[in-house]
Amino acid sequence: MEKRVEERACRDAWARIEDADFEQTGFSYTLSLIQGKYKMVILYCLMEFQPVRFNELRRYLKTVSDKTLSRALKELEADGLVWREAYPQIPPKVEYGLTERGASLMEVLDAMCTWGSKHRDWKKAEPSHMEAS
Repeated sequence: MEKRVEERACRDAWARIEDADFEQTGFSYTLSLIQGKYKMVILYCLMEFQPVRFNELRRYLKTVSDKTLSRALKELEADGLVWREAYPQIPPKVEYGLTERGASLMEVLDAMCTWGSKHRDWKKAEPSHMEAS
């Protein structure tokens, strides 16, 4: 039953793509949530280490600027993927973690990561189909 629902959703998505309505597909929506240089890595850090404070995340990510990290966290929170808890204390303490919705996305990200690991050397191993004979 569940597989039929998934197949129907994929067929519906393909029909919308054929109708030039890609913006309305599940593909487009999912990509809109995770697009951005650090969002996927932030989600992985939160999955692995939550709850995490801002500076801990910055240390894990090493090359991210405060501004970029702050913006990505705000967007992920607005999309319901990340929760933010501010504690009324001095010095201020703010922690971040994955919401249930964010955790449900991790299976998709794991699949993408697995696929990428398996295929990242494709250009090196296979002759390009674009090369002239």
